[in-house]
Amino acid sequence: MRIHFIGIGGIGISALAKFMAGEGHAISGSDIRQSEITDELALKYGAKITIPHHGDAVEGADMVIHSAAVRKNNPEYIRAKALGIPLYARKEALKFILKDKRVYAVGGAHGKSTTSAMLAELLPQTNALIGAISKVFHSNVRTAENDEVVFEADESDASFLNCNPYMAIVTNVEPEHMEYYEYNLERFYAAYEEFLRLASVRVVNGEDLFLSALKLESIRLYPSRDIRDIEYVLIDGEPHTRFRLKNFGSFDVFGLGAHIALDASLAILAALHEGQSPDAIRDNLKRYKGIKKRFDIIENSEKCVVIDDYGHHPTEIRATMDALKDYAAMRGFRKIRAIWQPHKYSRTMDNLQGFVECFTDVDELVILPIWAAGEVEVPIDLKGAFAGYELTMAERVTKEGGVVKILDKSGRSIKEFDHDLIVAFGAGDITYQIRGLK
Repeated sequence: MRIHFIGIGGIGISALAKFMAGEGHAISGSDIRQSEITDELALKYGAKITIPHHGDAVEGADMVIHSAAVRKNNPEYIRAKALGIPLYARKEALKFILKDKRVYAVGGAHGKSTTSAMLAELLPQTNALIGAISKVFHSNVRTAENDEVVFEADESDASFLNCNPYMAIVTNVEPEHMEYYEYNLERFYAAYEEFLRLASVRVVNGEDLFLSALKLESIRLYPSRDIRDIEYVLIDGEPHTRFRLKNFGSFDVFGLGAHIALDASLAILAALHEGQSPDAIRDNLKRYKGIKKRFDIIENSEKCVVIDDYGHHPTEIRATMDALKDYAAMRGFRKIRAIWQPHKYSRTMDNLQGFVECFTDVDELVILPIWAAGEVEVPIDLKGAFAGYELTMAERVTKEGGVVKILDKSGRSIKEFDHDLIVAFGAGDITYQIRGLK
């Protein structure tokens, strides 16, 4: 078929486009702006890309799939309806894309992209669709000539209920995206329970409050008991976490932190269940090199390290901050400077006190304007909330060489960082800013 994707530049919808191209379908798509993702789709997958959206782009399509962000007044949505072309939201499309697959579905509030990317290395024969760019296969998709798929399962719109999980791996369950669940905790937790019940095999964090209470047969990881002797080491100059898991011996994995050991352990237990030997897992885990935007070291010199991190929830930022403290000590850096681009007004308001507390270990904090992600602007007094910090409110940042420049609304540099440890947090366009690409 020819399948057209509206919003094809998004990380989730682009993964489906690449996967369907790998299945032999012709793909096209559109977005509001050109990006690395749209360029890759055009050059590597032969996709015809339309920038911005235009009704003519759906002409000749057998099917149209759109991202959750696409509204019904989108010109391509309207045109597809008028032409009678089958039209599916991404979450609905999953039902037929994955219905005949053996799906290893990884869910959870935090760590699911990392765990998915790790599991993809431990099960190297599988297809993989993850919500981040793997530094091993340099994409969010890997295709293989079989029906096995490592899939990052998304709870934000309950689409994980449509992914046909053979195995469900859940890192943790913490209320997030509550606007979708109408701030109904019972509905939120019921969705996770249904996701787990759909699977034949379950691998879960047994110390998570919600998961520990579920009466479902599962392979359970108890981190405080099962993961021992955690230490942080540099291997070829790159940060790694070394740990022992149960009676399976010692493992090394790229990244720093107890949360990295936890994510790796869940992936290991899943691979063990699928017949992989501990020695094969040990070797395959060494191939994992992290994912783009997660503790992503983009500048590395003796006097300065710059890290791009996707953390956009207090729990994620706190875990990364714990790892950063150890990494700074390993490298001999005296200070940690953080740049934060809050993501969504709803998330910032719902977790404001958590955000105030999670940055307590930084020596200097820069806060950028909130990345709206389509939400209506709501006034939030971030300057007042963070009054106790060494604080700079700025418009944007950029990087030139090894220097991170903090800019005001006029584009004037008001501060420069060129030494110690500098980390940028956020799920918006800060990843391009901190790389000097925007």
